[in-house]
Amino acid sequence: MKLLVLYATTEGQTRKIVRFVADRLAEAGHTVELLPAAEAKELDLARFDRALVAGSVHGGAYQADLVDSLTAHRATLAGLPTLFLSVSLTAAGDDPEDWDGLKACVARLTEDTGWTPGRVVHVAGAFRFTQYDFFKAWAMRWIARERDETIDPNRDKEYTDWDKLARDVDDWLET
Repeated sequence: MKLLVLYATTEGQTRKIVRFVADRLAEAGHTVELLPAAEAKELDLARFDRALVAGSVHGGAYQADLVDSLTAHRATLAGLPTLFLSVSLTAAGDDPEDWDGLKACVARLTEDTGWTPGRVVHVAGAFRFTQYDFFKAWAMRWIARERDETIDPNRDKEYTDWDKLARDVDDWLET
């Protein structure tokens, strides 16, 4: 099967996630094209059998490149089985109100792009302190403190559940 893995990342955790997924898909015998959303404008999506899309939530929104790419390709994506990996720190928690916020982010993405994912999986991201500027690091320390998270502001902290992600991707391929 020919699979597109289209993504946008801010600090790099989403790229790490899609590389993991692409490797897993390739090891299963699929042909995989891993492509940043910023490079997808002229891409002919009709040559793919399925598409996996990934982006991360920052300030309640996804990356502009992802939004632009999904808007441009919404018609073709509508004809493909799709999986959307929504990456966020919030997905590491279990607060119902936070999860309602994540669902609202996906709903806004659907409204803004005209694309409705076939399936959505929320994936826990990471604190990427090595990638933050001073102000973002301060804000992320505040967020961690508000959630009673123990963090070291000099080290990254990853929350991605790789086994669950593998199961979610495998399940999507089987449908």
